[in-house]
Amino acid sequence: MSPLLPRRVLLAALAAPLTIPVAAPAVAAQPSATFLAAWNAFRQGFIRPEGRVVDTGNGGVSHSEGQGWAMFCAERCGDRASFDLLWNWTQHVLQRPQDRLLAWRFQPGAADAVPDRNNAADGDLFVAAALLLAGSRWGEAGYTEVGAAMARDVLRLLVREVAGLTVLLPGVHGFEEVEDVVLNPSYYAFPLVGVLARAVPDPAWLRLARDGLVLLRRARFGRWNLPPDWLALGRNDGALSLPRRWPPRFSYDAVRVPLYLRWAGLEAEPAAQAAMGFWRDHAHRGVPAWADLLSQRVAPYPASAGMRAVAGYVCDGTVPDSDPERSGGGEDYYSAVLKLLILSALSTTP
Repeated sequence: MSPLLPRRVLLAALAAPLTIPVAAPAVAAQPSATFLAAWNAFRQGFIRPEGRVVDTGNGGVSHSEGQGWAMFCAERCGDRASFDLLWNWTQHVLQRPQDRLLAWRFQPGAADAVPDRNNAADGDLFVAAALLLAGSRWGEAGYTEVGAAMARDVLRLLVREVAGLTVLLPGVHGFEEVEDVVLNPSYYAFPLVGVLARAVPDPAWLRLARDGLVLLRRARFGRWNLPPDWLALGRNDGALSLPRRWPPRFSYDAVRVPLYLRWAGLEAEPAAQAAMGFWRDHAHRGVPAWADLLSQRVAPYPASAGMRAVAGYVCDGTVPDSDPERSGGGEDYYSAVLKLLILSALSTTP
């Protein structure tokens, strides 16, 4: 049984009264040998002995999302020793003092290693879900309690009603402007909604998922009608635009939009179909690293192995090449973790 909110529930929510299943999260099926091998390679290549996940492509920093992705995969692989190690570092270093959310970045070697205590919603969601699943798997009430507390703070601090839609702020601070609210479509982790909703029953979860799909159906830009990395939602008229603070691209963030949709059984959604069309466009020499949604230019260099693996999974259901040597050596953290998430998706389908 999957921990996901079933596809039929999400789609029915677009037109039906709000209901949320309340059954306990299920223990994952036995992970595949490929998933276990990839997890072991990732653990050896990117997790320090103290439990810190290192972003090797970004100066060796660590992020709450990286900790959350690793914790989720450790639980799906039944690796309690790694899970405990990851969570111990995460809570002791990234825990915000005023709530149960997590600071978004750790900078090794800095005088203040966590200078910005703002959070990142996707990191909070994955850590909370991982804790809830771990509490169920290993009968650890403490994990369940903290995961539920995090889920409640997500609802309390990050969910807003804007222009008739229930939306997820990317962080507590810095995304609510006078005229619009800035969103990150890749933070809508649809596969996790069921885990959080079962632990903390609240109609807001289903509204968030439902309106997230509504946003993604509208938030399509450029020649290929792709979802952007970042999105601005007008407060008064609900108009969607590309915020100026970030490049107007479908790239390293937005690649997770079709990944999460396919994982949740929502590959027929327009955002996933648009990504498939972009990746299958014969005008490209391979899979480009990004597309500019205003100029229609694509990157002059190819996407990473992990991003290409997302394209293969979304388009064809392909199992990624997760050779342990490459995962732990030749490719960087983000490429490797994308492959892990695909393998997790293949192990926990709706």
